[in-house]
Amino acid sequence: MWRLNKVRHKAGRPGGSLEELRLKRRENERALRQARRDRQLVSKRLLLNEDEEQLDVSMDTAPGGHDIVSLLHKLQHSGTDKEAHLKALSKVLRDPSAQLTFIKHENSMHLLVGLLTGSNAQCRLQAVRCLHELSHSSHTNVAPACLPATPYLLTYLSGPSTKFTELCLYTLGNMCPDSDVVREKLLAQGIIPALASCIENQRHNLAVVEAAAFTLSQLLQARDAPEKIIPMVLKSTLPSHLLSVLTPDPQFGLAPAIECAWCLHYLICSTEDNKELLAQGALSQCSSLLVSLGGAVTEGNKEDGLELLIWPLLRCVGNLLSSCPVEDLNAHLSDAHLPASLCALVQAYLHTLPALARETVWVLNNLTAHSTEFCSALLTLNLVPGLIQLLPFSQGINTMILRILANIAHKKKEFCVKLMQLSLLSALCATLKMADQEMVIRSLDILFMMTVSSPVVAEEFVRQGGLSLLEVLQYNGAAEMRQRSTYLLEKHLLSYQQHITVDNMPDP
Repeated sequence: MWRLNKVRHKAGRPGGSLEELRLKRRENERALRQARRDRQLVSKRLLLNEDEEQLDVSMDTAPGGHDIVSLLHKLQHSGTDKEAHLKALSKVLRDPSAQLTFIKHENSMHLLVGLLTGSNAQCRLQAVRCLHELSHSSHTNVAPACLPATPYLLTYLSGPSTKFTELCLYTLGNMCPDSDVVREKLLAQGIIPALASCIENQRHNLAVVEAAAFTLSQLLQARDAPEKIIPMVLKSTLPSHLLSVLTPDPQFGLAPAIECAWCLHYLICSTEDNKELLAQGALSQCSSLLVSLGGAVTEGNKEDGLELLIWPLLRCVGNLLSSCPVEDLNAHLSDAHLPASLCALVQAYLHTLPALARETVWVLNNLTAHSTEFCSALLTLNLVPGLIQLLPFSQGINTMILRILANIAHKKKEFCVKLMQLSLLSALCATLKMADQEMVIRSLDILFMMTVSSPVVAEEFVRQGGLSLLEVLQYNGAAEMRQRSTYLLEKHLLSYQQHITVDNMPDP
């Protein structure tokens, strides 16, 4: 099964402290990804030096303005020790006050850019490390000060060094959220084609692909992304590259697929018809991967971090379903196992991650809204009883389950009879007693469709004592509930009460 592995190329010398530091970094990244579950969230990433000895990169190194000035002076006048001075500078720049001192110092950025573009490869690496520390700053005026370096960072994305390219990507990604000016400058400098070329050329290098997808996700979450950025991305080769990375690599882990899935989510939710993505097979590929993940979860393989991939995939599929033309739905969804996989995910995460279960039933609702075939699949595969059992659950899950059941009842009259045979009427008798007004109204809607579809259903509801429940709503409920319950009673059900009473009379 897939693992959320540590980035392999960052392996340095053996030692417990370095391993703990790596684990801490990966846990922090996982927390940042997980924070995106309920809302779009820009975040910054700080890559650690492979020779770090500290266990906490945010520890107080107590640098001051004097250290910055001293190091800059040494960098201007020293010869062979520039690499060591740059390494010291990168550590000093972890301090927020030192970052401000640096950007305010005359010619400091000019000096750093000069070292970034020089002939010494190690100095270039340490210079981009300094820029990376600056990009991680919480001060919004730091990123614009780094703009003189961005053309070179973009150029270096086509370089051969994995570590160097990754640093450039995360530095650019960290700079994106802070300033509209920075984003506009990066767009003008060609960051979209640069990212597309980088992923295409480094497709075999998943650490770089992950970093490129992170940078793209930062751009796609900008306020003006739907107008200025997403059209450029859709016209590029990036969507096809993102789709090609969706299936996790069993050796490297989930991280690249997670980043690419979030990028696709941001593209899909900001586009109305999603014609381009549908044409490229986004719905088919995302849904097929969900089927695979659902199968893995069913077998008990709930790997740590797996839900972080499931989450954006659900949003991709749910939104693509709502924008896909009804007549094209079957062409995009060829896997009949999707309903079963979605139900498996609901059951797997119902108690541990109810919000994820809620999003899963939302996708199931969108899947059944316009598809008789998938409604039939829920009945044929005997998945409906499991859905009915979820009606007592709150947090929006039960109301969405009622929507799904309404979709099924609306499609065919014989489906209503099957729902009755699966004990839905007794479940509706329970939901009609709930305090949640939406639950009661949706239950009345389903009850209307079922009783109108077949006299057998109406008789069974009356036999189960449903009339008394409607009478309570008729006199005590809110206006909408009163109207619906009165209509059901007077137009459809009272005659069945008389019929059942006559049938039940004892022989003289």
